[in-house]
Amino acid sequence: MNETSKLSLGNAAPDFTLFDGDGKQWQLSAQRGKVVVLLFYPGDETPICTRQMCSVRDRWQDYAATSAEVVGISTNTAESHKNFAEHHNLPLRLLADTDRKVADSYGAKSMIPGKVARSVFVIDAQGVIRYRDVRPLGLFPPKDDEIIKAIRAAQQ
Repeated sequence: MNETSKLSLGNAAPDFTLFDGDGKQWQLSAQRGKVVVLLFYPGDETPICTRQMCSVRDRWQDYAATSAEVVGISTNTAESHKNFAEHHNLPLRLLADTDRKVADSYGAKSMIPGKVARSVFVIDAQGVIRYRDVRPLGLFPPKDDEIIKAIRAAQQ
């Protein structure tokens, strides 16, 4: 068993730095002091992923009310993320994990070769994983209500 397969609730979240659609760096450890939500998804402009990200957009007021930092992560390029976000008016930052190192470090492994598993990780203000939902097949996106509930629980 490797280290990434041991990553579970109560573990420290692995730090990482990725670029967003605007070419700006985003680092997990720089977010300490607030709850962070990592939404791993297989790819931009795919039917289920588009539905998932548009659902987050449509519930953005509820997410924003939690004051959590919510980011999407896939293996698409920063340019692809920029186009995807603009096309669907997505309010969240999308991060480019083109070599899949971050997804692998979180155990977000898909059953589909070369893809990231649709996954949600909620990390508390101290950098500890408080919620984990990894869907290796990823046919059904996570429910926004469950994610928001997990954010609220991580804030306590």
